[in-house]
Amino acid sequence: MTDIAKEIDNEVKSNDVVLFMKGTPDMPMCGFSGRSVQILQHLGVPFKGINVLDSAELRQGIKDYTNWPTIPQLYVKGEFVGGSDIMMEMFQSGELKQLMADKGVA
Repeated sequence: MTDIAKEIDNEVKSNDVVLFMKGTPDMPMCGFSGRSVQILQHLGVPFKGINVLDSAELRQGIKDYTNWPTIPQLYVKGEFVGGSDIMMEMFQSGELKQLMADKGVA
């Protein structure tokens, strides 16, 4: 496992909810990241936002970690949930709120 993969693995496993995103929760740098932050804030879920724009290695590393080509990426209790579109679908159907409750995060 590469150093960046270990770093990502540690973040995912040591925080209940992690959003790898472009920008920060206070200042998202793309619409998809902004929408993802709004969904989590609307649900009242505490989360850690990690800015992939800080490092090209991190930006590529997170894509390799999940074999998922886009950012943002949401992790709940160590599990990859999906990107912005999946989050939006799950939010609209109530699945995301239920997932948070089932994982003891909501």
